[in-house]
Amino acid sequence: MKIMKKFSKFLSLALASVMTLSLVACGSDSASTSGSSSDTFKLGGIGPITGAAAIYGQNVKNAAQIAVDEINAAGGVNGYKLELNFQDDEHDAEKSVNAYNVIKDWGAQILIGSVTSGPCIAVSEKTKADNMFQLTPSGSAVECVQYDNAFRVCFSDPGQGAASAKYIAQNSLGTKIAVIYDSSTMYSSGIYESFVKGAKEENIEIVAAEAFTADNATDFTVQLQKAKDAGADLVFLPIYYQEASLILAQAKAMNYAPKWFGVDGMDGILSMENFDISLAEGVMLLTPFAADAKDDMTVKFVSTYNEKFNDTPNQFAADAYDAIYIIKALIEKTGVTPDMSTSDICDKLKAAMTEITVDGLTGQGMVWTADGEVNKSPRAVVIQNAAYVSMD
Repeated sequence: MKIMKKFSKFLSLALASVMTLSLVACGSDSASTSGSSSDTFKLGGIGPITGAAAIYGQNVKNAAQIAVDEINAAGGVNGYKLELNFQDDEHDAEKSVNAYNVIKDWGAQILIGSVTSGPCIAVSEKTKADNMFQLTPSGSAVECVQYDNAFRVCFSDPGQGAASAKYIAQNSLGTKIAVIYDSSTMYSSGIYESFVKGAKEENIEIVAAEAFTADNATDFTVQLQKAKDAGADLVFLPIYYQEASLILAQAKAMNYAPKWFGVDGMDGILSMENFDISLAEGVMLLTPFAADAKDDMTVKFVSTYNEKFNDTPNQFAADAYDAIYIIKALIEKTGVTPDMSTSDICDKLKAAMTEITVDGLTGQGMVWTADGEVNKSPRAVVIQNAAYVSMD
């Protein structure tokens, strides 16, 4: 009998311990879904900080951190601090999803990213499922903001194409236009398609439209020869700076010297290692940011960036800097707090996104539509003496 009583007492204690552990575990789950218990908003960031597209992600990471540090030094947002955890995705969709899982486990409540379109689209499926607010600085494909929790700071691909056609026409930059584009990427082909439509509306004559793919992105002599034979006096390049650098070199080798006009993917060509910068002299590109602008906001940002990173920030950096201040404006307007769940924060922020107006580096009076698109005026720069100079 004594043995049975001792066993019963042991069993009761064991069951009590199990129930206690179960309650602790339940409490832990509840805390993870109800948000942070600290006084800090956790911002996740994703982009390529290594690999071929690293210049984009590095600029985004650096500029976002500058903005976070500025805001925290000034007292935070409604008394709360910001913390940024930026993960590398190497411009790869699968790695971007892995990076998202890392920052989600860390406790991220808002996502800045992903930086490039393919990874951004992949991650948007995850943020939609988790109902996490997502603001991409530079993911320009239409699908990057296909869900109601996602918005962007930059122009969309169609927006860039249409704006480029309009800018070229209004400023009489060319009479016969050739286009060389990458048909294997959503980014380039999307801009190309909207440029063609815009060119028709602006009565621009496209005399050659030559495609390439990622598998043959090293020799562009055939495309260049067709543009030259067609008499193109301006070549539109809706591509990334890596391929553009080869095109500029090969055009010079064949004594072809048209005007060159690109979009945001060209931003970064001046920072390429082993690139003859003189080849980029006179190249124009559509961008909402010019580092040589004399307004107080740009001067301060460029000075701070140069001091911290010994480099000149590009458009991607400016987009990221604005992204953090957009988040600040949203938190201020909605009054969300870090102890709220990620989903509740998202619901508040996405509802307020169409109600705020933000003056930033990349646009004055920026506003957003419910479909995630920003409304701001496009501008262009030209490369002169190894620097971007505003054309406006």
